[in-house]
Amino acid sequence: MHDRGAVPAVGAIWDDAMREAIALAQSPDAPYGENPRVGCVLVAADGTVVGRGHHRGAGTEHAEVDALRHAGPAARGATAVVTLEPCRHTGRTGPCTQALLDGGVTRVVYGQSDPTPTAGGGGAELRVAGVDVVPGVLVSEAEALNVEWTFAVTHGRPFVTWKAAVSLDGRVAGADGGPTAITGPAARRDVHELRARVGAIVVGTGTALADDPALTVRLPVPLPGPPPLRVVVGRRPLPPTATLLDSAAPTLKVPTHDPHEVLTALDARGVRHVLLEGGPTLAAAFCGAGLVDRIELYVAPLLLGAGPTLVPSEAPGWGIEVERVEPVGEDVLIVGRLRADVRSDGDR
Repeated sequence: MHDRGAVPAVGAIWDDAMREAIALAQSPDAPYGENPRVGCVLVAADGTVVGRGHHRGAGTEHAEVDALRHAGPAARGATAVVTLEPCRHTGRTGPCTQALLDGGVTRVVYGQSDPTPTAGGGGAELRVAGVDVVPGVLVSEAEALNVEWTFAVTHGRPFVTWKAAVSLDGRVAGADGGPTAITGPAARRDVHELRARVGAIVVGTGTALADDPALTVRLPVPLPGPPPLRVVVGRRPLPPTATLLDSAAPTLKVPTHDPHEVLTALDARGVRHVLLEGGPTLAAAFCGAGLVDRIELYVAPLLLGAGPTLVPSEAPGWGIEVERVEPVGEDVLIVGRLRADVRSDGDR
């Protein structure tokens, strides 16, 4: 087994390889989805990279297998540098631990430990098989790849981002309550990039009926995976002509007003990250249940004077911890989260 005292001497090599593995995990064809984004680099004893790989979505080769396939015989005796601990279970693909052993890899370096009970523990399994295992290399950077996925698999529900756009006087629409252009083109592009990173976009029937939204991702580049699921919450039916019922993306109607039931239904479908785009009533329900994990609020430089506010007037106030504030074109983006004393893990 490798002497852990020697780790600092070669740590820089592993750091560089881990940074490359992180970049691979962020490849344009690596979708956000039910599975985590993972990258892998195979490094020979002389420091030469002999294989690179990344995961391209559920049902495709895992990053380690992709890298091993590209490396071929050169993988024997190499170090596998992986952003996430190699899995040890058989799902739609086989266990990466066995693939690494079959490929002759003698050391595995990984960043984030796998938090799932079925796939986690691959590092220990590899150690038992005689492989030198070094965990926790650039762990913060590796964990940043899959913040929402990690939350979902450890909390038993999807991570929820609430996105909203408001005028300076706190209005989300004009006096008639209908669709109102509030933010500029830069912020609107931002929103479509956010939509491309989630598994589901959620609105209430009120928004669906008043705005007839498409809730699709409209970007100049193609999505690496399937479009996010469009979700309508509430008991009122949609008219057959509703845009949400077209073939541009799948749509799920959840006939409830209970945010817990909504997230349970989406978790059962493998959704890891939910984008809440509904109106004030739906936002207040999720906030009141402590089920909003991130807030992205676009504030536009205009005054509407009248119209619905960000949350209903009867809703209680909520404290927000601001994480960052940045200009987006002519608008301002405020990113934060509900204060810890009004958040929960969704347990009832």
